Amino acid sequence: MLLSYYSDALKLAQKEFRRCTSEGAHPYPPVLETFIPPERFSGGMDIGLVSIPMEFVTGTRTAGRTNAFARNFMPLLPASSEFAEKWQILCQAHLAEGIRDPIKVYEYMNRYYVEEGNKRVSVLKFFGADAVEARVIRILPEDRNDLQTALYYELVEFYRLSRTNYIEFSKPGSCARLQQLLGKSAGEPWSDEDRSAFQSAYYYFRQAYEANGGKNLASTVGDAMLAYLEVYGYPALRAQSSQELKKSVAHVWEEITLQQETPSIDVKLSPEAEKPEGLLAKVLPKAEKPIKVAFIHDKNPDLSGWTFGHELGREHVQRVFGDKIETSAYFNALDSDPLDIIREAADDGNTVIFTTSPRLLPASLRAAVDDPKLTILNCSLNMSHRYIRTYYARMYEAKFIAGVIAGSLAAGDDVGYICDYPIFGQVAGINAFALGVQSVNPCAKVRLEWSSVGGLQNAMSRLTGQGVRLISSQDIARLRDNGNTPFGLAIVTDNGIVNLARPVWQWGVYYETILRRIQDKSFQAESGHSAKALNYYWGMSAGVVEMRYSDKLPDTTLKMAEFLGRTFRAGLCEPFRGPLHSQSGQELIGKGQALSPEQIIDMSWLNENVIGSIPAWDELDESAKLTVGIAGVMTSKQEK
Repeated sequence: MLLSYYSDALKLAQKEFRRCTSEGAHPYPPVLETFIPPERFSGGMDIGLVSIPMEFVTGTRTAGRTNAFARNFMPLLPASSEFAEKWQILCQAHLAEGIRDPIKVYEYMNRYYVEEGNKRVSVLKFFGADAVEARVIRILPEDRNDLQTALYYELVEFYRLSRTNYIEFSKPGSCARLQQLLGKSAGEPWSDEDRSAFQSAYYYFRQAYEANGGKNLASTVGDAMLAYLEVYGYPALRAQSSQELKKSVAHVWEEITLQQETPSIDVKLSPEAEKPEGLLAKVLPKAEKPIKVAFIHDKNPDLSGWTFGHELGREHVQRVFGDKIETSAYFNALDSDPLDIIREAADDGNTVIFTTSPRLLPASLRAAVDDPKLTILNCSLNMSHRYIRTYYARMYEAKFIAGVIAGSLAAGDDVGYICDYPIFGQVAGINAFALGVQSVNPCAKVRLEWSSVGGLQNAMSRLTGQGVRLISSQDIARLRDNGNTPFGLAIVTDNGIVNLARPVWQWGVYYETILRRIQDKSFQAESGHSAKALNYYWGMSAGVVEMRYSDKLPDTTLKMAEFLGRTFRAGLCEPFRGPLHSQSGQELIGKGQALSPEQIIDMSWLNENVIGSIPAWDELDESAKLTVGIAGVMTSKQEK
């Protein structure tokens, strides 16, 4: 029997050897010392006795007995050899009582290279063991500049909290997002019970994932699990039976397959041209029922300028479309379960639903998965989901113009910038403003403060205390404001605050354009043309952003601002064209190059003339954490 096992293992080795050589690949296990200098081994970090995933044991430390194994660690030496005899003795020990002695390995980039115990690994891999006990020495990579190394260092930090080494991701920030989805704060360690529960949930999920064809995808099990948790949550995953889990994984398969797309988001910078109406449709117009459209808000328009602006947009489309649509509004959705509010809107007959806050995104996604007939759009940016679409405005264009105005008026003074939340799109606004200042006033600095760190008034006080008078602040007027806070770009004088210029969100234009595309079916067709998530990121060229100016601006400054507005509307102005340098002096792009839309959205750096930083998670107000936890830039989802 033992000889039969060895013969079967030998056949697997020979098959793997032939496959590798036919593909031009190295047929033996990789050797760590061939790509890590010998002096690095003595400086390794001893992390003790660890249960390591057998699938991640991929090579050996030295080349000593490497040729005895194929790349899959199956034995290559003849059955008559002394090596084969020792392999069979280990095989007998494993079958009788299990292999108990730990192996010794070196870990590099979450892969394990065996120093002692090659034959034990071979036997365990032959019998399909999931893990092996090992004494582990970790060698950290020296260069952190590439994506894989950045992902690895995130795993190292995640392991420090969770002692979990079997889950991997292909996208930065996934470890921090998993920590949040499990209900844990940044930096919170896991208990033994947490680890045991998650390990069980992970392997149940992996079985369901692979049963649905997951092994054919380029993304990782971790990517798929994260996508699943975004829809159903961790408690639901733990509560389901194996069969229920298999069905629910199939139910969100588009969301899972999206994870292998690079990039996973198709950013639409302008609306496509409307389909011309055919002659037959004009002669014989088709009578259709009005489209019922719901707008679901997290707050009330009497208290929230953001909600008030979206309500003006709803009223605009109701006037424009007349009896062709019916609109309704639902307020304070977060006062109860927002998923129930979305379902209520669907029960009321609404087939198109706009949810106007990033905080409503999780409920929007779940509702769209549960009812594919619904068309749901969420007002947020850089969200990778197939079952819903997101929309947001390119406010950085208006911010660049405001920066040019501020720089031209600042003379030898610094200017201020108050940002609300460190979420996608907002960092681009900071940098666009700073570049606008820099373009006309190279010596001026932009002093950055955050209203989500201690409140707006404190942010104002910190700036005015430094002698800053020109300040770019909130884009939307806070209702019932006492007039003591800046709105748009303003100057603080001894007699009060004077507003100079302000961006305007034209939500009515945005909603009108989207609804017309739903009417002519081009919206529905667009989804079939792309396997990626669709994000609308329209700006001044689409008419969804405008600038309004005070009559107190000097004529020359006003003319310059209006000229810039015309170039943005014509699509001719690119604020993020190089050379661009970060605060550290690093050149991000060279002269003549321009950032892509994805690079603009993902910004987590600040321009060289900005004084300040992006706040970390633990610095934010509690209310801000709700939004940042969903749509925040990665720098702000972490502890300092």
